[in-house]
Amino acid sequence: MQKMTELLRLRDECGEGASGALVPGLPFLAGNRLNLDVYPNGCGHFLRLLKEQREEVVQVEFLRLSSNDCLIGTTLDSLPHLKHLKSLVLKGGHARDEFGCCQHGSLTSLPQDFGNLRCLTHLDLSFNRLSTLPSCILHLPSLSLLLVSHNRLEALPEDFGCLSKLTFFSAMKNLLRILPQSIGKLSMLQTLDLSENFLQFLPENIGNLHNCTELDLSGNCLSSIPNSLANLKCLRGLHLHSNFLVTVPASLASLPSLSRLDLQNNCLRTIPTEIQALPFVRLQGNPLGETEPSLQACNHEISSRGLRRLFLSSGENSFMVTSAGCKVVLPCGILFFFPPGAVSDLLLICFQTLEPDPQWVKLRHHDVLLSTVLEMQPHGFKFQQEVHIWMPFVFPQNPDQHEVVVRTFNGQSWNDLRTNVEQRGGLTGMVAHCSVLHFSWFLVVSRLVQDECKVSAEGTLLFSSVDPHVKVIFPPGVTKEPRSVKMQVLPVSAKQIDEITAEEVCLASPLLCLSQDSLVDFLKPVRIQLPLPLGVTGLNLDRSRLHLLHGDLEGQTWDDITSQVVLELTHIYVVFEVTHFSWYWLWYTTKTYIEGIAKKVYDRLRLYQVNFIALQRKKDPEQVLLQCVPRHKVDPVVKKLQQRYRGPEPSDMVEMFEGEQFFAAFERGISIDMDRPDCVDGRLSFIFYSHLKNMKEVYVTSPVDRKGQAVKGQVSFYRGAVPESIPENASRRRKGSDSLWLATLPIKLPQLKPRWDESTSPLCGFSFPPLNLGSAETGYLTQANLLSIARRVGPDWQTIGLNLGLTYQQIERIGHNNREDLDKQILGMLFSWAQQNSEDPNCVSKLIVAMKESGRQDIADEIEAIIDLGRQKYSESIRRVGLEQESITEDSEIA
Repeated sequence: MQKMTELLRLRDECGEGASGALVPGLPFLAGNRLNLDVYPNGCGHFLRLLKEQREEVVQVEFLRLSSNDCLIGTTLDSLPHLKHLKSLVLKGGHARDEFGCCQHGSLTSLPQDFGNLRCLTHLDLSFNRLSTLPSCILHLPSLSLLLVSHNRLEALPEDFGCLSKLTFFSAMKNLLRILPQSIGKLSMLQTLDLSENFLQFLPENIGNLHNCTELDLSGNCLSSIPNSLANLKCLRGLHLHSNFLVTVPASLASLPSLSRLDLQNNCLRTIPTEIQALPFVRLQGNPLGETEPSLQACNHEISSRGLRRLFLSSGENSFMVTSAGCKVVLPCGILFFFPPGAVSDLLLICFQTLEPDPQWVKLRHHDVLLSTVLEMQPHGFKFQQEVHIWMPFVFPQNPDQHEVVVRTFNGQSWNDLRTNVEQRGGLTGMVAHCSVLHFSWFLVVSRLVQDECKVSAEGTLLFSSVDPHVKVIFPPGVTKEPRSVKMQVLPVSAKQIDEITAEEVCLASPLLCLSQDSLVDFLKPVRIQLPLPLGVTGLNLDRSRLHLLHGDLEGQTWDDITSQVVLELTHIYVVFEVTHFSWYWLWYTTKTYIEGIAKKVYDRLRLYQVNFIALQRKKDPEQVLLQCVPRHKVDPVVKKLQQRYRGPEPSDMVEMFEGEQFFAAFERGISIDMDRPDCVDGRLSFIFYSHLKNMKEVYVTSPVDRKGQAVKGQVSFYRGAVPESIPENASRRRKGSDSLWLATLPIKLPQLKPRWDESTSPLCGFSFPPLNLGSAETGYLTQANLLSIARRVGPDWQTIGLNLGLTYQQIERIGHNNREDLDKQILGMLFSWAQQNSEDPNCVSKLIVAMKESGRQDIADEIEAIIDLGRQKYSESIRRVGLEQESITEDSEIA
């Protein structure tokens, strides 16, 4: 602290005057050392000293200058005259702007005669703007320490290995993607720091660095490391955290000097036992566990063990599982694998597929639903071994920004399972594979790619796999208890922003969402790095146009927090500190108040452009198909349907959110069955899911007498809540994002032609074969009995039909075919059920139960009276033919 105070005092006392002259008597030159990087106009002072005290200056061995100095370029040309120079520091980062942000130096190259510094052993060029390593550095024969961190190096020279005396090299925080093969020639290298670059692989000859004691490769894009690292016998510390490693060689455990191995925050599912046994290895933040079997491996295991296979038909909704295990394929294509021993006793599994309801299927922002909901029962039952599930799904449109996961509901909240996406064996399409110990509700969603790490008291580093320029730094002491942190990044294109801000100059960084599993704020500030918007650099930006926005987790409000944080600028990054997590977004714009525009752009990122289709079947105009189609799918969908349907052109484009509810209302003389389960106040309810079919086919009618005229009606689509009043003619499109009306399409019912076979007979059009429902024990129902029962049934015939087991489609078809005659609708329902159940001996009992469930105890009593009467007649007929004694004997045996 005393030393820093003295330096600050000297800096204040040695400030530039009007002439920039040196203050006499100050020890700028101390023996063979000249430290001018802490003084304003240090390069100017150096040039003056070189002119006035040349003999002393050319003997300097240690020189420090700031590359933020405006005269650094002129000063470089004079440095080759210092032939005795051993240590040279030309670092940036000394100057700060009015907001306290560190600024990089202006060095982009070095003069060629810089290679004449034959005695130079230490060179520090950190915090500058070097995009290539100056070639003159390779001609420094004595160089042993080289620091070029915090630059913009994309590659190292191919002959970099000629620096044979190099013992320390740091190139952290650059843009390196590959390393030259010659790096293996640095036989004297002891410390190599290549952290926070973009390296995807390492050359095999990196194992030739036999004297290397510290190797830092953290924060890169490595998925594997070469086995040759096991040759680094002197290696004491190996830092590989925050990469994408899926495997590490077991040979690392044999390194005799290794005392620290950091493998945190990678993609390691398995670790060699030799490595796992090391007391100093760090493995937090990895998806450790047994490798999940692929679909092909599962099929092989099933075949080799001879497990039974069940292929369920569309009418089945349950199956049995034994301790021997089995493979089950549901009608919807979902595959289950129950390994032997998953259950100890016989277990009945029930299942059903459900349409997603936004009331309980809660999608997060930018989530996309890719499947229907699967419910498996019994809930809460714990299997003794993991059951594997493969769920088909619709492949997402943006696979690079999103990842597919299986989401499950535990009765209170939805959670994402560890999921593998696999090619379905022998079939087309992809499946999402997960394993569970409990059954509940399951669905497949596409979410923003989620990077996760475990933060301990020692701190860590978290990179985005979508955009490696986005990262979060957790310093030591940031937390007492370990906590899990999740990161999601959404890239935002300039085109998406221009659609909202066409008349303004607006640029934005990727969207960053951070969350954690703790409600407690961090003990120390967490540093967040975001890239500057495309086209903006630290050299040319206007600080007054830079805005950092903070959004809540729902993205409903955005606040400008620029004045509340300190923004540290580099050439392409902005770094700031926070203590709690949410959405963060960096904007560069001429607008003063950006919050409203940011919310509009954020909402636009969640919107889908769609069109509505309303088509009528050519052979049956009363059958109407309604569909909401994403804009890019409209033409192929219409082309596919035009052979069987006709209708108007699709509606104008509108925008909708994933999971948004909308309604279709038939108007102007067109109506539908109000008793449909998906009807709300007489209007069809839809839920828009961009990757699923938002389609319904309905039968429409009209109270208008169509024998004299056609009916020209319409169907209108409305968003959000059902409007209180529906306009008869929505011909003018209302503006504004909150407008409930979306689109209107015409529907025309043609004029009815007179029917030659019209008749008042209730049985006209019906021709059923003789019926004898039931059995001798339960009693029989004949066609005459059904006609008698039909006279008691009224408008509640649909409820009775559903309780009898008829599908809603069957009910709707019966109502449509006999839309003008209630008697025919009732008869059609009863006789359709009778024909389907004529072979079931218990059908009469089911009919009685259905009547009771429908609230028609009167009809149930009548059926029971008919059955009792039938039994009496049956007994009398037996006595007349002389079989009474046999009957009595049988009755006594039964008793």
